[in-house]
Amino acid sequence: MRSPMPLSPGATMWQQCEALLLHRRSGAAEPRAAHALLATAGLLRHRPDLALLSLNSLLRSLSPTLHLSLPLFRYMLSSSSSSSSSSSLPPPDHHTFPFALSACVSHASLVPGAQLHAVVLKNGLSPADHFVQTALLRLYSRLPHLARHLFDETPHRDPVHYDVLMTSYLRSDLSSHALRLFRHMLDAGIAPDSFVLTTALTACAHSGALDQGIWIHRYLSSTGPEFLADTFIGSALVSMYAKCGCIKESINVFAAVPNRNTHMWAAMVGAFASHGLARDAIACLDRMQHEDGLRPDAIVLLCVLTACAHSGLVEFGLALLAAMRTRYNVPPVHEHYSCAVDMLCRVGRLDDAAELIKTMPMKPKESVWGSVLTGCRTYGNVVLAETAVAELNKLAAGEADDEGVYVQLSNIYLNANRKDDARRIRKLIGSRGVKKAAAVSAIEVDGAVSSFVAGDQAHPLRVEIWGVLDMLVDHMECRDEEEEEDDEELELMELASVFTW
Repeated sequence: MRSPMPLSPGATMWQQCEALLLHRRSGAAEPRAAHALLATAGLLRHRPDLALLSLNSLLRSLSPTLHLSLPLFRYMLSSSSSSSSSSSLPPPDHHTFPFALSACVSHASLVPGAQLHAVVLKNGLSPADHFVQTALLRLYSRLPHLARHLFDETPHRDPVHYDVLMTSYLRSDLSSHALRLFRHMLDAGIAPDSFVLTTALTACAHSGALDQGIWIHRYLSSTGPEFLADTFIGSALVSMYAKCGCIKESINVFAAVPNRNTHMWAAMVGAFASHGLARDAIACLDRMQHEDGLRPDAIVLLCVLTACAHSGLVEFGLALLAAMRTRYNVPPVHEHYSCAVDMLCRVGRLDDAAELIKTMPMKPKESVWGSVLTGCRTYGNVVLAETAVAELNKLAAGEADDEGVYVQLSNIYLNANRKDDARRIRKLIGSRGVKKAAAVSAIEVDGAVSSFVAGDQAHPLRVEIWGVLDMLVDHMECRDEEEEEDDEELELMELASVFTW
């Protein structure tokens, strides 16, 4: 553990605070210590000459903790507008507001951020100020339509603004919107940075837009070698090619990147896992140590466990889970246990999965019980399926029910010939108005990705799509008739050959 930063014995309280805040090696503990000094000594009330730089540093350090940072910002705001000169603090500047907005980003509710947004507008800092506008974009990134509205109001956009909005689209499963925005950026003559390019490649991977991913790869090659040497871009390229079915290209990209880190190795292991190449994924555990002197981290080990689950290498996967802490000094977290449970359920070892769940050092989440329910449907374990559904309902308390859970339970009852129970579950689905997320498929044509949603009546080409579908159905019916005629001819030929023999 790093020792606390030494302070001069004769330093004043405020000098100690400044030393804690502005020291270049200060960590997470120093801002909290400074905050405690300020609070206990009442310096915020009695020192009008506090440097704005120090206050901004304190606010920035406390931004991950809303209940500490927001009161400080409010006090700065109210004190600076106070008529009493004896208690006046420096007014917040264009750096202060972004730090306060950053504190609101991770909050479950948008209310604190929206209130702060109103203060920003009152002070005339939006949309003109770059730092404030960027912080507002990050604040509203959980709601892409609001983020887009702010983006359209931004007078001077740069790659940071584009990246925030593209990431917002990605988090909402709107990859095509992210790629459209990327093309808009290029058309506007704005050169993308490494963050934007990584986000664009991730969007290609999510939507299966291979042609656009290849175009970005060529753009990177023509722009300069510094982009291709970037490990984040390299990882995005590896994942993009793998998710688009081009594992050989993933391997080639991986081999060409110098100074690989664990992020790159995790991408390569994940690529092998997605293609069912478990033994290649496992080999990376030793390769990364021998070739690059790196130890597997939690993400790499999770990718290897996923590869084992997809390939049925259960014993190796369980041994790896047990050895994570001792061999690699990586304590297993929920995702590792969830993958191991899924691994057991895939091969029908449901009782072993239930025992593993009991030994988990943390409370099982939806991913664990979802894997159990899927395994119960495959292997017909009604009792454990009922337990899984009950646990999923507890975890989803207060949220909308998922029809998929009830449909699986109903099918399990039907397969077990428990028709009354299946009928009861179907009635429950109807009475609660439970809805299942519509299935979505996508295809890339001429560099553009088109998505198709089950039951969609709003697709702009729906008439043409239905026309082609009708044509295919007619063609299939004609083929069936031809095959019936061919079967009759074949039967006659067989009879003739038998008669001849």
